[in-house]
Amino acid sequence: MTKMPLVYPIPDGDRVRVRKDIEYAAASAGPLAMDLYLPPAPGARVPAVVFVSGYADAALQAFTGSKLKEWQSYAGWGKLVALSGIAGVTYSAQQPAADLGTLLQYLYNHAAELGIDEKRIALWACSGNVPNALAALMQGSGYTFPCAALCYGYTLDLDGATAVADTAKTYGFANPAAGKTVEDLAATPLLLVRAGQDQLPGLNRALDQFAAKALARNLSLSLVNHAEGPHAFDLFHDSDTSREVMRQVLAFLRFHLKA
Repeated sequence: MTKMPLVYPIPDGDRVRVRKDIEYAAASAGPLAMDLYLPPAPGARVPAVVFVSGYADAALQAFTGSKLKEWQSYAGWGKLVALSGIAGVTYSAQQPAADLGTLLQYLYNHAAELGIDEKRIALWACSGNVPNALAALMQGSGYTFPCAALCYGYTLDLDGATAVADTAKTYGFANPAAGKTVEDLAATPLLLVRAGQDQLPGLNRALDQFAAKALARNLSLSLVNHAEGPHAFDLFHDSDTSREVMRQVLAFLRFHLKA
C-alpha cells in the first residue's frame, strides 16, 4: 500500500519543486521533518494544504514499514495540489495532535522563506487521520482555516456511538476530538468525501451522522459520495469516477484558497 500510486495520472509531476526533510521541530526520537511540494514556477507566495497525519511514525512504520510522508500516494497528492497552484505539506509525527500544532506554527513563522501564504493554509485528511484534523477545526483550537477536505474518514462518535474510539484503539490513530460534537466545530467550509462501499467498521455510519448534524447546524458543507468507491478509492478504484471525485477535491481547495 505504501508504494501504490494514485489512480490519477500526474504526467507533469517532475515539474513540481520538492523540498525534502525540512526540519520543523526537534523531538526525543529525532528531528521532525516535513516535505514541501511547490508549484513549478517560482513567484508570489502561494496557499498551502497540510496533509494531516493522525499516526505516530513509529507505530505506522511498525505496521506498514514506512512513514506517512514517504507513501507514494501522499507524494502524489502533494504533486497534484502543487500543479494546481497550491503548496503541499506532508510531515512526520511522534505525537500526532501536538505535532500538528507545532507544524502549523512553523509554517506561520517561516511562511515567507517557504514561499507560502500563512493566511491561506488548509487541511486535507483521510481515513484515520481525520479525527486529528477535526480537533484542529474545533472552536478554541487556536487555528483558523479557509477550508478543509476530509476524505473517507472517521469523524466523531455522536449519539452514543463508539466506532471512532474503538477503531482508534485497534489501528492506533490519534482521536483528540473524542467527546466533541458538531456544535464544537468552527465555521470552516468543509468537503466530505464518502466512499459508498467503504468496508471499515462504522465509518460511514459515523460520517453520515456527522454530515446530517453539520447540515442541521447549517455549516458550510459540500458532500461528494463515490457510490462505488471502496475505502482509499484514490488508490484502489481505478475509474473515471474516482478521478472525477479527486478533481472535485482539487477544485474545492482551489476555490477556497483562491489559487
